[in-house]
Parts: sequence; structure tokens; C-alpha cells
Amino acid sequence: MIEYSNILAVVEPERENQPAISRAIELAEKTGASITALMTIYDFSYEMTTMLSGEEREAMRQAVVNERTAWLKEQLAEYGQPIEAVVEWNNRPYEAIIKYALASSADIVVKATRSHDDLRSVIFTPTDWHLVRKCPAPVLLVKEHDWPQDGKIVAAVNVGTEDREHAQLNDRLTNIALDYAKLLSGHVHLANCYPGTPLNIAIEVPEFDPESYNASVKIHHLEEMEKHSNQYNIPLDSCHVREGLPEKVIPQVAKELDAELVIIGTVGRVGISAALIGNTAEHVIDELNCDVLAIKPEGFESPVS
Repeated sequence: MIEYSNILAVVEPERENQPAISRAIELAEKTGASITALMTIYDFSYEMTTMLSGEEREAMRQAVVNERTAWLKEQLAEYGQPIEAVVEWNNRPYEAIIKYALASSADIVVKATRSHDDLRSVIFTPTDWHLVRKCPAPVLLVKEHDWPQDGKIVAAVNVGTEDREHAQLNDRLTNIALDYAKLLSGHVHLANCYPGTPLNIAIEVPEFDPESYNASVKIHHLEEMEKHSNQYNIPLDSCHVREGLPEKVIPQVAKELDAELVIIGTVGRVGISAALIGNTAEHVIDELNCDVLAIKPEGFESPVS
């Protein structure tokens, strides 16, 4: 069962509407959680006023924060909900968001994505990616739409893994999907992909039978998916096992189902390893055109202190 006490919604002042606030209100109404609306601001010109003392610059910054806080409270009053307004001065919005999430023990961070009208797709900003990688709390990236009843919720699992951490993450993602299905009167689907035959092996080893190999891999994943789904009483016709890369299979399943929400686990790689190895979850998210809930493994520690 989802038990949220504190929801942190990110406000972006350049937007006419605030989908993150609307989604946070939906969640709060169903869970009884309180909402904090966080807006980050920064103006480099205030740091360049060398003619002023440090105290004078700080006073100027505080004056701007106070003015923007008053503006934010006015905007939030229109929702008719008790929402706390917080404004942070920081030239790295993701750091301010993560630090506040940690300090306030936020159960979830809700942030709106940007739509690309020409392509009818979603654009994820650098702040979105930093939150996906580094925020210890679940991050819900939302579009500007309502969550209808009987919607479809997809949990992206990796049932063919022998890695304990991934297996635990599969269980966590499935449980969260079931909890959201109860919360939203929706239906859970599980999506899993498996790799095709490695081309280099098929070429280098003449006696290698790619069809037999592919069939055995498929059977293994189907069997593991059946075991996993049976644990949670999810019908097999709601389980999707396909050959291909995660960044192709998961978005394809979500599109075919017209899913409202995809729940995905992230390993939170940072630094050089992220640049060299890449993050499969990010590639998947980049192809999705629906709400995304990014979940970290148990014990994840944010690099932002």
C-alpha cells in the first residue's frame, strides 16, 4: 500500500500550467499526504555585483527570494489546497531539489516533463536526468493529462536476471505497480525483454545454432516471467516478453497498451561510469511518451549530500 506523508512538487515559473502540482494534488487526495511546492531561482548578475559587500549581496538575494515566494503563494492559492511554498536560490536546480527532498524526508518528487509539439513526444531536461540518476526518493515525471480510472500501469522488469539486486528490484517494482493500480483503480502489466542472438558468435562459431539458442533464451524468460507473475497473481495475458533492447521493447509495449504510467528501476550511475557504460533506464525513459516513475534500488545513497 502506498503511504505518502510528504510530496515534493517542483514548480517551473516559465510554465503557464503546473502539471506537477496537479499530479501531486491527485496523489495527496488519495494518500492524505501534505504537499510542498519547491521553486528554484538564480540570477548570475547578483553574484557579479562586486561593488557590494557580501552582506549587501545576500540582502539582495533574500529580497528576490521573498518576492518570488510571495508570487508562488499567490499561484498556489488558486488550487484551493494547503500547499507549502518554498523558494531556493541555487544555480543547480537538481541539487536544491535533492537536498530539500533529503532534508524534508520527501516520499516522492513530482516534476513535469516538457512536450515537443512537432513530434508529439516528451523532452526530458538536464534537471530531469540528474534527478533520475541522483535523487534517492522516487521521481515521478509527469505529462499534462489526467490519470483516468482503469488505466494501464507497466512495470519494466528483468525476470531473466541472476543478479540478486535486480531480482529485489523486480519485486519492488511489481509491488509498487500493484499499489498504484489499487490507488488509481488501474491494471498492472509486466514488460520484459531478452537479447537476441549475438551476431559475433553466430559468425565466429560455425557449429553454433542461433535458432536453438534464441528459442532457449525465450523459453527461459517466459518461464521466469510466469514464476514472477504467479507470485503476484498477475495474469499471463498481462505479461509481455519480447526479444529486443529495453529502450525499444518497453516503449513499444507502453504505446500499444496506451499506458498511463511506466515504472522503471534505475541504478543511478554517476560520473565516468555513467558516461562510458550508459544507463539503460535513461535510454528507456527517453523513448517513453507517458508518465514515468523512476525507482532506486534499496540502500541507494545519493551523491548529493
